Amino acid sequence: MVRPTRPPESSFPCYALTVPGLEKVAAQELEEELEAEVKRTAEGLVVFRPKRLDKSVLQLRTVEDVFLLLWGSDRLTYRADDLELFERWTAREPDWPKALQVHRSIRPPPRGRPTFHLVTQMHGEHGYRRADAAKAFAKGLAGKFPESWRYAEENADCEVWLTIDGASAVCGLRLSDRTMRHRTYKQEHLPASLRPVVAAAMVRLARLPHHGVLLDPMCGAGTILAERLAVQPRAVLLGGDLEPAALLAAKTNLKSLGQPWLVRWDARQLPIRSGSIDRIATNPPFGRQLGDPEQIASLYRRVVREADRVLVPEGRAVFLVSDIEALELAARTVKWKKQERLRLRLLGHPSYLTVWSKT
Repeated sequence: MVRPTRPPESSFPCYALTVPGLEKVAAQELEEELEAEVKRTAEGLVVFRPKRLDKSVLQLRTVEDVFLLLWGSDRLTYRADDLELFERWTAREPDWPKALQVHRSIRPPPRGRPTFHLVTQMHGEHGYRRADAAKAFAKGLAGKFPESWRYAEENADCEVWLTIDGASAVCGLRLSDRTMRHRTYKQEHLPASLRPVVAAAMVRLARLPHHGVLLDPMCGAGTILAERLAVQPRAVLLGGDLEPAALLAAKTNLKSLGQPWLVRWDARQLPIRSGSIDRIATNPPFGRQLGDPEQIASLYRRVVREADRVLVPEGRAVFLVSDIEALELAARTVKWKKQERLRLRLLGHPSYLTVWSKT
């Protein structure tokens, strides 16, 4: 008989959701910041057991949601038989009183009556509908919450998720809320604005020395700068953009974190002294934003040449682009060495996060 993975009675493992392609970076943050043991990774998901399970899990930057792992399986049948399993596993496998106790130790109790909500997600072709899975899931949860709790369609205090993806399913009690994904500092948005979790990954990959200088020459709404300030409030940062609207958005978003130097400039001709920048992290316009591939190649070539000029010897540059060939060609012209390349999926499009060192 197919059996799910059940957490040991002594403690709960957890899982985190991230942008597909960032699993390695998220796993490194879990190991370094929480001393967690990473058990496995899958697309957009990292299963881990923290050394201690407390509010520190909500301070992670490279993940968008964190859950207690209640049960999981990678042996679904794709048939309607799965529905009975969802109901039975949800009803019998988790230690629900203990799970709710852990949830309350991390998320403060509400002032009024507690509320809960169920979320069912399904990807891939199965012999049943998502609505059928949701119904089986709800039946398994019957009677698991105290009678004083009420169901809420939105803004619930407690959420239980069932995520089905192909032959895999995972059930979790959500510890995070929307602010982990969207960040409270981000008040202003621009078209194609960078997701905070990706910006946080870029900051980690830059490996900025404690007293080093970080530059984002095309800062947009300031998300990369904000993610650095969130972990090091006194960091020395420089940011700029050609568009006045971008600088205004960046100033608004950074107001609660600090105010790095923000300058209107052209990233192809920076008013910065040569060899004065330790790290660069930036997200140039994607090809579909400019439209013309020739424009992208020319832009990347000139931006990389200027980045090379201002970087210190052995400095590092982190770029997020869609046209990886144009960037790699530009990097070869200045003899940069590629340290890492990650393929991400953003808004359904392939993107590439690359790390370079100046030789």
